[in-house]
Amino acid sequence: MPPISQRLQAVQPPVIPIVAGLIRQHPGTVSLGQGVVSYGPPQQVREAIDRFFASPDNHQYKLVDGIDLLRDQICRKLETENGIRVGKGNAVVVTAGGNMAFLNAILAIADPGDEIILQSPFYFNHEMAVTMLNCKPVLVPTDSQFQPVVERIRAAITPRTRAVVTISPNNPTGAVYPESLLREINALCREANVFHIHDEAYEYFTWDGAKHFSPGSIDGAVKHTISLYSLSKAYGFASWRIGYQVIPEHLLGAVKKVQDTNLICPPVISQYAAAAAMEAGHEWCRPRLAAIREVREIVTTELDSIRDICEIPPANGAFYFLLKPATQMDPMRLVESLIRDFGVAAIPGDAFGHNEGTALRISYGALTRETACEGMQRLVKGLRALCGTVRQ
Repeated sequence: MPPISQRLQAVQPPVIPIVAGLIRQHPGTVSLGQGVVSYGPPQQVREAIDRFFASPDNHQYKLVDGIDLLRDQICRKLETENGIRVGKGNAVVVTAGGNMAFLNAILAIADPGDEIILQSPFYFNHEMAVTMLNCKPVLVPTDSQFQPVVERIRAAITPRTRAVVTISPNNPTGAVYPESLLREINALCREANVFHIHDEAYEYFTWDGAKHFSPGSIDGAVKHTISLYSLSKAYGFASWRIGYQVIPEHLLGAVKKVQDTNLICPPVISQYAAAAAMEAGHEWCRPRLAAIREVREIVTTELDSIRDICEIPPANGAFYFLLKPATQMDPMRLVESLIRDFGVAAIPGDAFGHNEGTALRISYGALTRETACEGMQRLVKGLRALCGTVRQ
């Protein structure tokens, strides 16, 4: 057969479908794997779908960067909640999810061989996208609390560096980066004449007094800051595939070329739905976040019981913990054993570039109180049984 792309052969396989396949082989497994929430979008979305069908014109292509109805909602939200004013040297582009927003950005700013700095552990789809585009992911280790280290980032910048990527609240670690640190990283990017790409998909998911901050709101940050957002998490919108990005205005032409080629325009029916969801707003999200907070308390209580065999760095954001169990077992072997023998699934840490010992990412966003209790009890039992086994 004709060969496949060498470029794609260098990209790691997406781990979530692999673990999902293992779960299907073992019915009854409680999944602490994929990062989704348990609820769906607001009721207003159903009414918006009716409005969509009321106009035959909605079945035609629309603006490549999004319909005015949704972009207006986004602009109001950005100014009110993030302190970002659109139209002062920047622009909003609606995308088919946050991953497309990241791809748009890298394609617009980088050429093959250019370098993109990722904080390690990284979000695997970011690393996959950089590799897929023939760019070089430069992995900069975070500290023991999974916080970025500015001097390490500075040391990693070369003439081929095009961007520094940060994610806060963070996937996979759950860490929240303080405002002072994000300001320092953003200033470093301006000084080095590189872009600061900041992923804010989990902006509403902060716990224990942690505060979310948007670097795009910093004075003087407009020309070098790219901010990425998603409706998938807070609004229960994963399958609708709507995200958006705030980009420097001088990148708009390049991003439109990318998006027109890949997508033509974001799905218009999903944009109508997204506008309705954003009209419901943060107030609609608040009680659902409170329910996740209750689940988180169950998770943290169970995790506290295994601190003697498992290092658990602070995770005050998103809905993840990145655990470091005291075992030399290969991470994927550990995941397979947890699913097969204990009926609970997690994601191996090496998929996120965590290669210093074994690590597991657990997600609690989709759990109810009942499934959280059952899943965590299975995890605790499994880790107690497996810690100390030998790497195979």
